[in-house]
Amino acid sequence: MLGLGLRIVMNPTLVIGDDHTLFLDALCKLLASQYELVGAAGNGRDLIKLVQERRPDLVLLDISMPVLNGIEAMRQLKKSMPETQFVVVTQQTNREYVAAAFQAGAKGYVLKSSASSELSTAMHLALLGQYYVTPLVSVELATLLDPNNSPGKLFEVHLTSRKREVLQLVAEGKSVKEIAFLLAISTKTVEFHKTTIMDQLGLRTTAELTRYAMEKGIVKS
Repeated sequence: MLGLGLRIVMNPTLVIGDDHTLFLDALCKLLASQYELVGAAGNGRDLIKLVQERRPDLVLLDISMPVLNGIEAMRQLKKSMPETQFVVVTQQTNREYVAAAFQAGAKGYVLKSSASSELSTAMHLALLGQYYVTPLVSVELATLLDPNNSPGKLFEVHLTSRKREVLQLVAEGKSVKEIAFLLAISTKTVEFHKTTIMDQLGLRTTAELTRYAMEKGIVKS
């Protein structure tokens, strides 16, 4: 029997989404003493299933993941699991994706080149319901940031969630039928989204669309 004065302290539960095995292993070792790792996933759709099953306190995730990127995975999870907090750990410094990450529900945004102490700070603040963004993205943003207010409003995002999903799958080489099946929409709707995306971005071919997705870090080159 436990002594009356003994208190059991449980570490926050953690799920990680990243398709780089070496980086994933390094994160697990770094955080093992502070968090209880309850699962890891290498693509966005597997991450959604894992988080819904394990219901962790905190999720670390990359933006550039196959099948479904981290932003879209986070957007879907936040709707059904508002109590889970998310911190993005990525190489992407593009301002559009900083904004999209926070608008999708992120509490923190850290680069893979950031110091480990910075990641710890971001995770700690996220569990407190506060925001953090690395100064490596924008010194101006770090100066303006109020930890109680999302920085997403400081930027503009011009592609909707569905359009970014279609863009990623097109850039990954999926056919219209495959995309329709994955997203549970009609082929006509896929074609409509693809055409609208190309018009909106001023692109003319699928090759240009793919190159854009690579440049923005939506898919890997």
